[in-house]
Amino acid sequence: MENSKYKVTIGLEVHAELKTSSKMFCDCVNNPDEEKPNTNVCPVCMAHPGTLPVLNKKAIENVIKVGLAIGGNIANFTEWDRKNYFYPDIPKGYQISQYKYPIVSGGEIGGVKITRIHLEEDTANNKHTDEASLIDFNRAGVPLMELVTEPVIHSAEDAGNFGRELQLLLRTLGVSDANMEKGEMRVELNLSVSDTEKFGTKVEVKNINSFRAVEKAAKFEIERHIALLEEGRGNEIVQETRGWDENKEVTFSQRSKENSEDYRYFPEPDLPKMHLHEVFDLEKMQADLPELPWQKRERYLSLGLKPEDVEIYISDFEIGGFFEGVISQITDKELVKKASNYITSDMSGLRATKEDFKLPEVSSFISLIKMVGENKINSRGAKDILAILCESGGDPEEIAKEKGLLQESNTEAIKELVQKIIDANPKVVADYKAGNENLLKFLMGQVMKESKGSANPQVATEILVELLK
Repeated sequence: MENSKYKVTIGLEVHAELKTSSKMFCDCVNNPDEEKPNTNVCPVCMAHPGTLPVLNKKAIENVIKVGLAIGGNIANFTEWDRKNYFYPDIPKGYQISQYKYPIVSGGEIGGVKITRIHLEEDTANNKHTDEASLIDFNRAGVPLMELVTEPVIHSAEDAGNFGRELQLLLRTLGVSDANMEKGEMRVELNLSVSDTEKFGTKVEVKNINSFRAVEKAAKFEIERHIALLEEGRGNEIVQETRGWDENKEVTFSQRSKENSEDYRYFPEPDLPKMHLHEVFDLEKMQADLPELPWQKRERYLSLGLKPEDVEIYISDFEIGGFFEGVISQITDKELVKKASNYITSDMSGLRATKEDFKLPEVSSFISLIKMVGENKINSRGAKDILAILCESGGDPEEIAKEKGLLQESNTEAIKELVQKIIDANPKVVADYKAGNENLLKFLMGQVMKESKGSANPQVATEILVELLK
């Protein structure tokens, strides 16, 4: 429901499991792919009495990397806090998190300002069946990054796009795989709708497992709020936590929304305070950051690539790495664009449909593109050769010779062929000379058919036009 009378305000809370070899406060394996429940557990992450947590330095480093990448402020002093609440997936009865002193504050991603990024431990995983509710503690204690945006998003599409850009950043930095379908990245919407400049009543939406679902959930809530406001039932919009039902594509009320006071935060007594600037070399970490998605996007666009192709190279690291290898050896922009077209259309198509697909050698692919650029082969021939390269490899020029795909550019040989077609089609030639210029395409088709596609079209066209004068 579009209605310019209303102001939509959205803030996001995003949780992402970090890639580390061990959990946040113990040495249990951090393995999101573990299928056997309650395997990667120990007395610490199971909250046995008398156990003490020990900080995971790598997890802290990963959060700092994200902060540096987005231009955030890396705190010097930080501490951990106890967030108290009772739920079966929290064995301690509290979660070790951060409250007043997050690791990162400020920064920006895709034009969206960031409030803070802090570190905490993940909860266990609840599994519900018709007979019982079960708990798998493999995930309990996994390092979890929480990022909170400013309430500066104003549409469902922008909310989804922010999530995609953040996921891309986390993967580029290598700090998280951020697979939403595995629960490694979870997005929560905080949304309000108002017909004044003031914020409306905020509602939080959880249980969202894809960026498409983020957009659908936001649209549903926007329409629900506007409908209630239009009917004069705005008082029915209450501050609460709602869930997202993927099958019905609706939100549903879960519980009243807690405030920070409800969690009774207080500093974690079993973990030391930290001065991060003394522990980490921030200048070196900044210098060691890889090329970031928005930097790479700008570089690729400057090459004249299509925006949709650029997004493929940025998000698909395998194809993107292959393209990087190609442009490291080609400087001609037109040839780069030609190479890109073959990669994103033909090669990607083969990759999606062929079981025996493998990326060709970069040098072989470059040879193929140069052959196209030099008109040694036509587009159809290039596609056929590329299919062979992606299946069994080889030398493009040798394949072209073997398959009879090399274009004939010998002007005398082509001239003889063109004259033969002219002589065989006197009526068509007469009609062409009488003004029906469309017949040139027919004659060219006959030339290409007679040559079995081997004649260089550009050379053949020039000769045909000359002989028809």
